[in-house]
Amino acid sequence: MGEVVNLRMARKRHDRAEKERIAAENRVLHGRSKADRKVDEAERQRGSLLLDGHRRDRPEGTR
Repeated sequence: MGEVVNLRMARKRHDRAEKERIAAENRVLHGRSKADRKVDEAERQRGSLLLDGHRRDRPEGTR
């Protein structure tokens, strides 16, 4: 026969592992220095400006 498993403990173990996985993702996303965040924001803005500059149909009020 197989091993007897306490379902309550298995569920708690699974929940703890899931919370740790989410915490690790959040550490990667939010655990950065202010300088790193500013660099990423500048890159995002630059990419947006480059993309907007290549539009064929420009919004009203712009050149």
